[in-house]
Amino acid sequence: MKRMLSAFGCGLLFGAGLVIGGMTQPSKVVGFLDFFGNWDASLAFVMGGALAVNAIAYRFVLRRAHPVLAEEFAIPRRSEIDSRLIGGAMLFGVGWGLAGYCPGPAVTSLLSGHSAAPIFMAGMIAGMFGYSLAAEHLAGALVARPQPGVSFVPQNTDV
Repeated sequence: MKRMLSAFGCGLLFGAGLVIGGMTQPSKVVGFLDFFGNWDASLAFVMGGALAVNAIAYRFVLRRAHPVLAEEFAIPRRSEIDSRLIGGAMLFGVGWGLAGYCPGPAVTSLLSGHSAAPIFMAGMIAGMFGYSLAAEHLAGALVARPQPGVSFVPQNTDV
């Protein structure tokens, strides 16, 4: 129950920060991304402030033996930059620039009355579902089809 209340409180704080910072206003986000037009730099300060607070807090939190509500920290171990990461980042950026929403602000904006938020969320969920189907299909096709020049003859290890 403590973990659920903590997650709810963090979500509320995150949502409030998005609203106060203006990140739930697609026009403000698009204005921030319009470097050669009427550029609105205010979101740079919002993001910079969030990064500064997180960078400092991260150092203090990792000094603990474990999180307050878990047995161990869940820190990603992968650090390589690959085509999936670059492609995903590009797709995220293009979607953010075209719609003025990214997932967090879109969820926060669902209750705002803006008709674009539910449309964006539906498209985002459809995209996630479509990606998972495509990835599943491609993974199955790669496993079922041998690659050229690769032999799948079992090795005899009894010799």
